[in-house]
Amino acid sequence: MSQSFRLGVAGLGTVGAAVVRMIARRSAALAAATGRDIRVVAVSSRDQTRDRGFDVAGLHWFDDPVEMARSAEVDCVVELIGGSEGPAKAVVEAALAAGKPVVTANKALLALHGAALATSAETAGVALAYEAAVAGGIPVIKALREGLAGNAVSRVYGIMNGTCNYILTRMEREGLTFEACLKDAQALGYAEADPTFDVEGFDTAHKLAILTSLAFGTAIDAEGVSVEGISGVKPLDLLMAEELGYRIKLLGVAQATEAGIEQRVHPTMVPKSSSIAQVMGVTNAVTIDADAVGELTLIGPGAGGEATASAVVADIADLAAGLTRPTFGCPTAQLRPAERVEMQRHEGGYYIRLTVHNRPGVAAGVATRMAEREISLESILQRRTGETAESDPHGRSGQPVPLVLITYAATEGNIRAALDAIAADGLLAEAPQLIRIERE
Repeated sequence: MSQSFRLGVAGLGTVGAAVVRMIARRSAALAAATGRDIRVVAVSSRDQTRDRGFDVAGLHWFDDPVEMARSAEVDCVVELIGGSEGPAKAVVEAALAAGKPVVTANKALLALHGAALATSAETAGVALAYEAAVAGGIPVIKALREGLAGNAVSRVYGIMNGTCNYILTRMEREGLTFEACLKDAQALGYAEADPTFDVEGFDTAHKLAILTSLAFGTAIDAEGVSVEGISGVKPLDLLMAEELGYRIKLLGVAQATEAGIEQRVHPTMVPKSSSIAQVMGVTNAVTIDADAVGELTLIGPGAGGEATASAVVADIADLAAGLTRPTFGCPTAQLRPAERVEMQRHEGGYYIRLTVHNRPGVAAGVATRMAEREISLESILQRRTGETAESDPHGRSGQPVPLVLITYAATEGNIRAALDAIAADGLLAEAPQLIRIERE
């Protein structure tokens, strides 16, 4: 067996501790698979006294992770600190500058600084590996970069945030509000005290930016992702989705169009018959549409110490065995600039829930405004809430009621213009709800 492959792990939170334990547990199998003795020799974290399920006494402890990255006793640096700036960025930069390969699970760092870090890795002739940065234990990076190298990809989309999927699952199954489900998610540890990054779609956007680069050979463009979260989804929307044959998921979608690459994150109605609609709870899923294989859906745990550690250790094993690939599938100089497609140009079906005044001519007025923008309606449903139906059984009071529209393919710009005209006509009692439909 050749020389040892010595690891320095920066960050000993849930994932970092799981990585150390997994490498110890799987040492013999890893050595057999890679031909090298893979072992953790150094660690760096904020608290040396915390019980992490293994003894740190035999490891070199560094208070400064950058110092660890530069240490001669470390062959490969594993960055599991998190965050796009600060110590995480500094330790990766230091490792690459020292000519050492890096394994990271840090999607924010890659989404915002991936191009510069990939260039540094190329200059140093070492790898920057990040399977764990997107969809946890699901090997979607390897699938796109290696497994589907012979395919032309037309679309990548998926559920990439377990917190949002858990909340939407609970809302659908139990008829609960977003606020109630978020509170439960926080109590169970699925959501942070400040859940904004997850529930407003930014976590998914960072992951999508990485997948877009791999799928289409473009430079990472995190700022080009259109982002909407799930906080505005109401129980009524999930009820209507069920009735119409859909399920609501927060999707990240990257799609090649004639105008360029669409990158969008938003609540989405997907057909209940689709593979991705079956993914419930904290589970993640990514679907890849490619010319040779057709539709490929990968489903699995998107977070958690063991699942994420599985992806980290897979990268470590590749590096130990000498298997490396360009960070984003090709040298950074060959990545094409991303051609942004503004959301106004997106074309597809839409679910629109209008809260309208219940009086004669309202539905006709809505239909007229839609027709003026050449928007064809697949269906139109009027619903009264239980309270309204009970107090006004004949629908004569003019109290606000939901009016639900499903459109055929239309542009976002035309949909928005029609809604503005409907609002200007005084037909709406509150702001409209708009959810895009992603068909198979």
